[in-house]
Amino acid sequence: MPRSSSDGNPTSSWPNNVNARAARETTQTIPIVVPTLAEWSGLIASLAHPGGNVTGLTFLAPEMTEKQLELLKEIVPRLSRVAVLWNPANRFSQTTLVDQARGAARTLGLQLQVLEARRAEDIESAFTAMSRERAGALLLLPDAMFILQRVRIADLAARAHLPVMHAQSEHMSAGGLAFYGPSMADNFRRAATYVDKILKGAKPADLPVEQPTKFELVINLKTAKALGLTIPPSVLARADQVIE
Repeated sequence: MPRSSSDGNPTSSWPNNVNARAARETTQTIPIVVPTLAEWSGLIASLAHPGGNVTGLTFLAPEMTEKQLELLKEIVPRLSRVAVLWNPANRFSQTTLVDQARGAARTLGLQLQVLEARRAEDIESAFTAMSRERAGALLLLPDAMFILQRVRIADLAARAHLPVMHAQSEHMSAGGLAFYGPSMADNFRRAATYVDKILKGAKPADLPVEQPTKFELVINLKTAKALGLTIPPSVLARADQVIE
């Protein structure tokens, strides 16, 4: 089981579709392969039928949020109430992940406290609300603003003594407790197969966008100790990386 003092992930777990859109505005004939493609980006007609000159891999996995909540329930003894923090300006979270979290919470018998942070200034008030409602843990949904505020979020979580499951690996270098999500490094490697197919004559419009197949679990034992948590051996055994 690999161990490290940092998250060790050279790639961002947030889809960089801004660059892809800029490329698409430049050309609608040259093939464009995107390793972290959002279905709602406007770059493709659908995952199954991209329909243009853009294709690649998505970062979306249907059961990812449920798995994140399952892991939180394993990590935090007698967990009953979980806060979910999301950015309402993020269309992906709004249309997909919040609904997934609600469904998963019902399945797992957890009470869900859904909180919003549209701006950086909203994050602290959200943590105040979590403490007031006695949330036992936090699921932080993916958002670019949350990455930029990762040090602040880690500090607020430590002060609130709140275990956090992160959907973006960047938070681990700031002291996050746990990360579970798709391996962006694997997505980038798989993107090479699209390039190979296109060079051999395939059209991007005919190459379905694939979902991630490899997922990573990272646990920060130093943060767990500070929170007074003992990570179950069953969770550590499944971790791809343990930060000490």
